Amino acid sequence: MIGSYRLRWRRKRLLARALWRSRDLRAVSVRADGLSGDPVLLFATLRNERIRLPYFLQYYRELGVDHFLIVDNGSDDGSREYLAAQSDVSVWTTGAAYRGSRFGMDWIMALLRRYGHGRWCLTVDVDEFLIYPFCETRPLRALTDWLDASGLRSFSAMLLDMYPKGPMQERPYREGQNPFEIAQWFDSGNYTVSRNWGYGNLWIQGGPRMRRFFARNPRAAPALNKIPLVRWDRSYAYVSSTHMMLPRGLNRVYETDGGEKASGCLLHAKFLDTFAVKAAEEMARGQHYAQSREYIAYQKGLQEQPDFWCGWSEKYINWRQLEILGLMSKGNWA
Repeated sequence: MIGSYRLRWRRKRLLARALWRSRDLRAVSVRADGLSGDPVLLFATLRNERIRLPYFLQYYRELGVDHFLIVDNGSDDGSREYLAAQSDVSVWTTGAAYRGSRFGMDWIMALLRRYGHGRWCLTVDVDEFLIYPFCETRPLRALTDWLDASGLRSFSAMLLDMYPKGPMQERPYREGQNPFEIAQWFDSGNYTVSRNWGYGNLWIQGGPRMRRFFARNPRAAPALNKIPLVRWDRSYAYVSSTHMMLPRGLNRVYETDGGEKASGCLLHAKFLDTFAVKAAEEMARGQHYAQSREYIAYQKGLQEQPDFWCGWSEKYINWRQLEILGLMSKGNWA
């Protein structure tokens, strides 16, 4: 168990880092300064994601996000210009090293501290789509109102890798298209869960990335546990992407007495035909975690043009299906 003093010191260091790295950011189009009341905010960092942006914004607008705060890390495909033209988006740009900002989290935390204090904030990548209980009939505001009424400050979501049946290259993705018209399948099992005793969070691994790219070293597979939705306070900090937080009480998004807390899933639309080009670009940049070990594994595995479909595969229907499979829960939210 990591001592409370060490954790407080680490949190202070992370907050100081975010303040320092905020100098990297240059405002492009900032509309967030005029926000009033209690809006639901979405924060993201991206690079060269122009083809994904129309559907991403549409999805979260329909879900109930009031404003988007996005850091563009040197895009040259028109992403920055497209975002700057959206009336509900604030954009900052930087050419600084992604690795040097703790893989974008220092930049995001700087914006969370400035704009997110006291507000519900959703932090996701542009290929992640939040699913929560009753999401087809209840807006995101209904979830945050229930979390407030229940005295809960954070909401967890398991990252659920989605994929097509057959090689990714067989079905090209079109701008504005719902990616889950293509990537309709997910692993219904094949997951491991352990507890990080230092920070109190769960650590989830498995799914298609582990079995396809990390079969020989499953412990190196990407973590699937995330805490993307938080009633933010300027004293909070993300420690490792959105996998865990400080204070560590925010990581207690599960019950220990046999019950269940409400949780969701982030449908992960990584595995489209655009992925091979993206993986090659990111490997060449070398700006990702552990010397881009994950992208090196992708690049090697993609040479075989893999078909992720297997005996564990199940076609996505709705959130209730995910709850039945034990991948998310409505808890006591009725």
